[in-house]
Amino acid sequence: MTIAEEIKSRIDIVDVIGQYVTLQKAGRSFKALCPFHAEKTPSFHISPEKQSWYCFGACATGGDVLTFVMKRENIDFPEALRLLAPRAGVTLSDRRDPQEEERHQRLFQTNEAAATFFNYTLLQTKPGEGARSYLTERGLDEQTIEAFQLGYSPDSWDALRSHLVGRGFSEEELLATGLLVESDRGGYDRFRHRLMFPIRDERGRVVGFGARKLDGDSADSSPAKYMNTPQTPMFDKGALLYGMDRAKETVRAQRTVIVVEGYMDVIAAHQHGYTNVVASMGTALTDKQIRTLERLRATVLLAMDADAAGIEATLRALQAGQAAGAVRAGPESAHPSAMSEEEFAEKVREWTRDGLKRAAVTFSVVPLAGKDPDELIRKDVAAWQQAIDHARPFTEHVFETFAARKDLAQPAQRAELMQELLPVLRLIEEPVHHAHYLQRLARLTQVSEDVLQRELRSARGGRRPQQEPSQEASSAPARAQRDSVQEFVLALLLRYPELRGEGCALSPDFFALSEHRGVFTAWLDETNFDALRDALPEELHPHLTRIMSRNVPILEGSHLFEAFQDCVRKIGLRRLTAAKRASTASLTDPETREDMRAVVEEARALSESRAEPGLEEPSPAHGDPRLRELAAALVRDTELGRQLHQATSAPRTNQPAQAPPPEDLR
Repeated sequence: MTIAEEIKSRIDIVDVIGQYVTLQKAGRSFKALCPFHAEKTPSFHISPEKQSWYCFGACATGGDVLTFVMKRENIDFPEALRLLAPRAGVTLSDRRDPQEEERHQRLFQTNEAAATFFNYTLLQTKPGEGARSYLTERGLDEQTIEAFQLGYSPDSWDALRSHLVGRGFSEEELLATGLLVESDRGGYDRFRHRLMFPIRDERGRVVGFGARKLDGDSADSSPAKYMNTPQTPMFDKGALLYGMDRAKETVRAQRTVIVVEGYMDVIAAHQHGYTNVVASMGTALTDKQIRTLERLRATVLLAMDADAAGIEATLRALQAGQAAGAVRAGPESAHPSAMSEEEFAEKVREWTRDGLKRAAVTFSVVPLAGKDPDELIRKDVAAWQQAIDHARPFTEHVFETFAARKDLAQPAQRAELMQELLPVLRLIEEPVHHAHYLQRLARLTQVSEDVLQRELRSARGGRRPQQEPSQEASSAPARAQRDSVQEFVLALLLRYPELRGEGCALSPDFFALSEHRGVFTAWLDETNFDALRDALPEELHPHLTRIMSRNVPILEGSHLFEAFQDCVRKIGLRRLTAAKRASTASLTDPETREDMRAVVEEARALSESRAEPGLEEPSPAHGDPRLRELAAALVRDTELGRQLHQATSAPRTNQPAQAPPPEDLR
């Protein structure tokens, strides 16, 4: 039994989820308002027998207790294990050397002490007056300054060093956190006469600093307007989003996150009530940052730069490497139209990892009318809200912006436009969006779609071939509650690289077991087995080995794809059957049967109102909210029955199944 299985066997999913939501008994199951989306009628169900949960509403996903905690707390698999292990009475082996762990904690404490020192210097000392005046001019109030713990680094070579060493921190610790710069004569303060922005991870721990240069004489000879802590064991600029620790709860509630570029943009937005704003802290939106945004399952709005060339570069980069690579942007970025095809192709290779790209048109751009978010919010918050309301898909923005610069009456200008937009079109793999923008480019350039298709095909080269995964395998103990069909699907994906397109069409939510979901999520980002193994937490290595040890038949061509799709269909049918069984069971308890006639009448009225958009939903029958709730459940049950009938009677297709309820919710 693995650590994850032991933890799940020792704790009750009802007890865990009951700490987050108010549960109601529903036959042998429990139900509640879903904690992951807003609703009035409970669609979130828990099966104590199977120790699983599922949302029948907008989420349409489910899993075990680990997947619930991962989703609710926005943490990864190892963190979920560490959170639940004490509750289960399971001791996790600490692979980190105790001395190394103690050193790591000391570095966090060093940064916290530095943040406190900078904040005190800003608010309580005469040298901090200039920085205080600057913040006042920028419209920040005392509560906001304190909330973000802004600070000031004195115009001195050793003020911070002397302060922290005097409080028991060693110079080696100050060097390790990047607070000191090493020299032949000993370390000296890295940040001098600068406005200080503590940078926190998602857990709220200070991991580094951003520092803005202030006017006036200074010992700081660096010309850079902004400086950051260098790379340290805690600080990885490309993996952090400034303000995420304060924004994540609002993002979860509103299902929207706004990404800006600078610290002041975030702070101004939060002061004015827009607490779902985070910053990329510079001119690059990286793979790790995008993955963090994706974990939030929120609509992503980009309000990153007032400079037209910068935002265009950002959007084109995102078009190429969305959720897969670093994205260049900012005023210093090359103007997209100035890039040659070879230069742009090289950028694409930098932006993408292993050629992986996801569907386009999922990010949107907020039109800022030439203003930075900070400036716009402070001067006209209504205009900021209007800009958010008018956010549009970034591909749409690129097409409109590029076309507006051309005189499309001139053939030469149309030819230039085609060369500028073909790289963007080439990177859109989602069929509907690809067809839409292909038609649009054909109309703009007055060139037939066939010609554009030939141009696209002629430049499709340069992709790196996917590598065959290693056949490494070892014996592993049998696992209780193992879903053999889902495990077989993963084994096929790991053994046959040609199934990558089919696999990428699935969602991680397709896999109900947390271990399966963890392996699949890592597989989405890694095509090489060794890289996949390195990307997985050690707790999942035995599970990966077990999957790879499965006896997978040799399949080729259409037989391989048919086998894969057959498994996907089988999983979908099982889950749909289980969902229907659970739904029907919830409507057949004695209390429900007594009111069924009234429930049926209410359900009929509810169905009719939903079928006619202009018709308002009826008020609760007889003023009884319980009947209305049962009616909504009956409508869902009827819809599940219709879907099940279609699934069992429809001819097979090659379309991947969506993630229906988990089969162990029964």
